[in-house]
Amino acid sequence: MTKYKKLGGPTIGDTLLTLLMILICFLALYPVWYTVIVSFNDSMDTLRGGVYLFPRKFTLESYKTVFQDKTISQAFLITVLRTLIGTVTSVLFTAMVGYAFSKTYIKGNKFYMVFGTITMFFGGGLIPYFVLIKNIGLYDNFWVYIIPSLFNFYNMIIFISFFRGMPAGLEESAKLDGANDLLIFVKIIIPLSMPVMATIALFNGVWHWNDYFTGVMYINKSELQPIQTFLYRIIASASASKAVVAMPAGISAQQVSSQSVRLATMVVTTFPIMCIYPFMQKYFVKGMLIGSIKG
Repeated sequence: MTKYKKLGGPTIGDTLLTLLMILICFLALYPVWYTVIVSFNDSMDTLRGGVYLFPRKFTLESYKTVFQDKTISQAFLITVLRTLIGTVTSVLFTAMVGYAFSKTYIKGNKFYMVFGTITMFFGGGLIPYFVLIKNIGLYDNFWVYIIPSLFNFYNMIIFISFFRGMPAGLEESAKLDGANDLLIFVKIIIPLSMPVMATIALFNGVWHWNDYFTGVMYINKSELQPIQTFLYRIIASASASKAVVAMPAGISAQQVSSQSVRLATMVVTTFPIMCIYPFMQKYFVKGMLIGSIKG
């Protein structure tokens, strides 16, 4: 009869693995922590160096500059609007298309699925896409953030997998009661699809919030650029710590440097999405599992 040894304390391997994971977590989190503490530290004091764990001279001047600058406030507003509008419209539009394609009896279903799959791996290129955006009137237009991102084929596949796993009797009983496809989609499908919709909303929301490339390529008006594009242009144009950003009235150039403003802007842009993500995480995991195992 085989005898099993009693489990004791952690082994050397467990200890080394724990230390390795702690090191990895530290390397991942410390840059974020450093950005936060430097943004709260006096900018002239930061130039001396030696700020590693906590602000040496605590100040809110960098954040005053960020929130008092009308350009930054406008860019933040554009980001919020494009995230809200773009996420809601994209989720609803993709869900409608996915619901239609979940019906295998629709003519041309296989052809469009193959055609759409090809577009996931091959595109027309940046220059033809730029010409298209300009010719249809979306260049320097707020709707360039919304209309091109209304549909995503990968997200549609997740919707299709979820919809095909739903009981067919739900729709059949609704049709017997006189409901049409649109009413079934609004009254039955959407309420039952909240987990997968939250997943797709999380995908779209994070992408809209973090996207800077659209503003760089297709927006020339400063009042239409999102906060990420504004931050990108600050980082790209500023000459490290020697340059001084133009200050709003009441704040002297000696109080805030370009480095502290850039870091404060980073904190402001990442804080909202970091607060929302933990609450959406449970829907993200549930929706991905449902969309992958059903169908």
